[in-house]
Amino acid sequence: MEDKKKLCGYYNYTVVLTYLGMLMGFTGITFVMAGAFRKAVICLMAAGICDMFDGTVAATKERDLREKRFGVQIDSLSDLICFGALPALFTYQIGHRSRMAFLAGCIYVLCALIRLAYFNVLAEERQQDGERASYLGLPVTSSALVFPAFFAVGRQMAPRAGMIFEGLLVLMALAFVLPVKIKKPYLAGKIGIVCTGAIVFIILLMGMGMEI
Repeated sequence: MEDKKKLCGYYNYTVVLTYLGMLMGFTGITFVMAGAFRKAVICLMAAGICDMFDGTVAATKERDLREKRFGVQIDSLSDLICFGALPALFTYQIGHRSRMAFLAGCIYVLCALIRLAYFNVLAEERQQDGERASYLGLPVTSSALVFPAFFAVGRQMAPRAGMIFEGLLVLMALAFVLPVKIKKPYLAGKIGIVCTGAIVFIILLMGMGMEI
C-alpha cells in the first residue's frame, strides 16, 4: 500500500545536487535560446560538477530500496536534460538551425536516451553485484567536459563551429551505445579531470564578454 505523503517524491539532502544539476541544465538551455553560448557551456559544466558529487552525497545516508530507485531514476532524467537535450540544442543553434545540425541533434539525443534507459535497467543488478570497474560505452556525462573543452578554442574554430559540433555529436552518440569497456577513473584520473575542467572553466570565464 502506498505511503501517505504530503508531496510526491523525496526531498532530503541526498537529492539536492541532482535537482540543482537539472536546474543548471535547464538554465543552460535558456541561454542557448538567447544565443549566450558561453554561459550555456558554463551551465553544462556546473551540471557536470553536481552529477560528479551527487552519488557521494547520497551514499552518506542510509536509504530504503524505494529511495535508491528514485535516486537512479531522477539522476538519469536529469542527465537526459543536462547532457542530452542541452548539447543537442546547443549544436542546433550554433549550427544555424541547419538540417545537418538537426539530424546530429536527433541522433545524439536518441542515443543518450537509449543509454540512460539501459543504465536504469541494469541499476538493480549493479547494486547487487557492487561497484563495477569499468563503463560499458561512453557515459553521457562526459559531454560536461568535452563540449566546454571544444568551445574553449572557439575563436579559432568559429567559422566552422557548426560543422565541428555536429561531428562531435555524432561521434559521441555512437560512443554512448557501442559496447566498449572504458575503465573508470580512480583518484589520479579524477584529479586530472578536475584540473582539466578547471583550466577550461577559467578560459571560459576570461571570455565571458565574447560570444562566438
